Amino acid sequence: MIKEIEEKVNYCLNCKVRPCSVKGCPLNNRIPDFIQALKKEEYFDAYKILSETTVLPGVCGRICPHEKQCQGSCVRGIKGEPVSIGELEAYTFDKAHELGYHLQDCYDKAEKKDKKVAVIGGGPAGLTCAGFLAKEGVQVTIYEKYDYLGGLLMFGIPDFRLPKEIVENTVKDILDLGIEVKYNQELGKDFTLKDIENEYDSIFLSIGANVSSKMGVEGEDLEGVYGGNELLEYNLHPDYKGKKVIVTGGGNVAMDCARTINKLGAKEVTVVYRRAEEQMPAEKKEIADAKAEGVKFAFQNNIVKILGNEKVEKVELIKTKLVQKEGESRLSPVNIENSNYQIDVDYIIMALGSKPQEYVKDLGLTLNKWGNIEVNEEYKTSNPKIFAGGDLAGMKGTVAWAAKSGREAAKNIIKNITN
Repeated sequence: MIKEIEEKVNYCLNCKVRPCSVKGCPLNNRIPDFIQALKKEEYFDAYKILSETTVLPGVCGRICPHEKQCQGSCVRGIKGEPVSIGELEAYTFDKAHELGYHLQDCYDKAEKKDKKVAVIGGGPAGLTCAGFLAKEGVQVTIYEKYDYLGGLLMFGIPDFRLPKEIVENTVKDILDLGIEVKYNQELGKDFTLKDIENEYDSIFLSIGANVSSKMGVEGEDLEGVYGGNELLEYNLHPDYKGKKVIVTGGGNVAMDCARTINKLGAKEVTVVYRRAEEQMPAEKKEIADAKAEGVKFAFQNNIVKILGNEKVEKVELIKTKLVQKEGESRLSPVNIENSNYQIDVDYIIMALGSKPQEYVKDLGLTLNKWGNIEVNEEYKTSNPKIFAGGDLAGMKGTVAWAAKSGREAAKNIIKNITN
């Protein structure tokens, strides 16, 4: 074991309370246990412990918001630096692969069940659901609209944060559990739920919700205004060289957009966020990395109008102040009257959250007030044969929470089809 990793492994106290697992990790990974296995250089055991609760350790170890999840609950972090849990999780996956261990080695071979489940969408929730169904002997078929699996993991997250090789290795591991894939099959275009409902004992919907939310301001339909989610997913960037770009939003998607655009040669990239820096939902590390790479930030600013003749030419912003509103726990941004100002800009990227595709309304399933598919505590939709998870079902917007919904849905699907 390299010295740096050894020091980080030994830093873990292996405490009995384990808030990193119980409170901090959406998947409740047995964090101190896998670290103790690493300490003994029992790499397969460490990987096997992680694989009890997740099929995405190589991914989550790299991109989870560790500061807000596992590491944010670490006992060591109370008086100093927390244990580098994410780095150790990623190291476990990488080391296991280096030594020739794979996901199928971690599970006892299950007896094949005479039950078939369709998983629609091959992102984090769908892959996790498929993996946990397959390891129990269920026959699983993934329907994927692209000719690759991984969803946002493949192109929605920049390569500098999550190398494609890690996603490809993860996907291969999961498929090797005996999962069939039907590529280039898009729900609502190539098939409908009714087309396949009688062919399967259950269906899990995990098609994501990657349509960028709009700002609701004048001029947002001008040429040069893009949704951040779509830019990252489809990788269809305009030529930014010598251009000024504004990214509006404060989450990791905004940071990914800003850093990607900056690396693609933009003259100036500015993140506009209506709250204060300490209120940004993005990881502190991502913000720091963006700053170090030359991305500018305009905190407590809000876009009120986009100006131009067919294409973007200027943007009008207004400064904000933070006030405590009655009944709200955190400070809210309020526009400061007469503080408007305009700046020249070539492109504006909206990274303000996302919503499901329009055709979700036509699936015949009950939706909640935000347009997500409504599920109960078992991830079951209004159709008892159909389950849903991930962003589509309004889960918290991290890969770990999406994966948890897939895993828990798989458990409930098995109960549903075997009773």
